[in-house]
Amino acid sequence: MSDRPEEGDLMTVADILAQKGREVATIAAAVPITRAVAELAARKIGALVVVDQDRRVNGIISERDVVRAIGQNGPDILSNAVSSIMTHEVVGCSDSETINEVMSRMTLGRFRHLPVVKDGRLDGIISIGDVVKARIEEVEFEAEEMRAYIATA
Repeated sequence: MSDRPEEGDLMTVADILAQKGREVATIAAAVPITRAVAELAARKIGALVVVDQDRRVNGIISERDVVRAIGQNGPDILSNAVSSIMTHEVVGCSDSETINEVMSRMTLGRFRHLPVVKDGRLDGIISIGDVVKARIEEVEFEAEEMRAYIATA
């Protein structure tokens, strides 16, 4: 069985998560920014989702948030809590949304990470890299199908 959607079906966030997994790097709002920075560096990732004990999304902290805070307030900001610089209004998605829908949302909102929420709780995360990779695979599959169709015509 193929990992690709059936003809006519659009690839969804669930398809991306089926390939990459649903594990998400998270952090608590009260943790010092220095710990968030260490976690970002150790995992070689660009963002951590800020969650409460029930895995409800409270915010997101990205490399950009850290750099912006240091630029505005100096390095002393690093001892503050993650909640002091995190993005509070987090835009999320469901795993049933299409690649095109989330790509548009990410482009318009100018953000690179989109938490996946199910029943009010964090259920995964996708990055713009994941979305672009999936879209490229979709286009390559369509091109293969077109070549096969032309060859048999």
